[in-house]
Amino acid sequence: METLVAGVSVSITELKRNPSAIIEAADNEAVAVLVHNKPSAYLVPAKAYESLIERLEDLELAELARARAGERRIKISLDEL
Repeated sequence: METLVAGVSVSITELKRNPSAIIEAADNEAVAVLVHNKPSAYLVPAKAYESLIERLEDLELAELARARAGERRIKISLDEL
């Protein structure tokens, strides 16, 4: 069996029956959606998803800054912009 990265799991059939109840019962935690007892998707609370996307964007910007750290600098004034 594959590793689940959620404390709660639900079959796709259960999710189809009453998605609102599943979301409410998850209590703001991620839910693994299983198809034939294997994780097929994760149902993630909106706030957690937004935080994840922000974190990924921050990591991408940090990587870009590290890559550019050794580049030659060009001085300009704000008026030149």
